Amino acid sequence: MAVSESAARLKLGVCGVRAMQAGGFDCERGWIREAGGTFAKKEKAEEERYLREQTEEQLAALTKQHEEEIIHHKKEIERLQKEIEWHKQNVKKLKDHDTVAVSG
Repeated sequence: MAVSESAARLKLGVCGVRAMQAGGFDCERGWIREAGGTFAKKEKAEEERYLREQTEEQLAALTKQHEEEIIHHKKEIERLQKEIEWHKQNVKKLKDHDTVAVSG
């Protein structure tokens, strides 16, 4: 949390300096985009590529996390099914022991 607050303060500080230099310049657009031309197109393309890569990485990480959760839960289900079977066998043994004791 502290990192994002620091980053936000830094960004606001940089934007504030830029705004003072430009006399009300909009910090979100940037100097190159404001100038327009080929550099603006190149910057926009690079930003879009970067954002696409970030999105793909986040989706891959999320997918991997979900797949690991599925594997974990399947193992947990198997463990619990074995435990249920163990308890059923114990109940059966107790019933068998009870019937032998009553009839004997």
